[in-house]
Amino acid sequence: MSATADHAENLAARLGFQSEQVVQEIGYDDDVDQEFRDVVDELVGDLVDEDYDDVADAVLLWFREDDGDLADALVDATELIEDGALILLLTPKTGRPGYVEASDIKEAAETAGLSLAKGLPVGKEWAATKLVTPKTAVKSKR
Repeated sequence: MSATADHAENLAARLGFQSEQVVQEIGYDDDVDQEFRDVVDELVGDLVDEDYDDVADAVLLWFREDDGDLADALVDATELIEDGALILLLTPKTGRPGYVEASDIKEAAETAGLSLAKGLPVGKEWAATKLVTPKTAVKSKR
């Protein structure tokens, strides 16, 4: 395994992805960081696409400035997962086409009722922002 692939695997695990999770991927296009995507896919045992119609354990959301309203995308993503689950928002890095301002991410996350946990670079072109849904007192059941 290359040093970059090893870094991507460590990053995926640090961000909270685990074996056997159902991770729904939204916003996939040919510009995504394929190495990071492949590592997450291998770690969890297959990503499911936007048409998946059951509750997922986490969401991998690729988002670019011209993809529409980020708050709406995040609200939609929260409807796909259980309380306390991970949403990993991936946006192009500063200066790259499709870059999303950090203030816009913060505002959209607050509007969607999400907590920002951390931001990390993913590859040369993308940055990841870990978002978490609030945990409720009563656990929901699948």
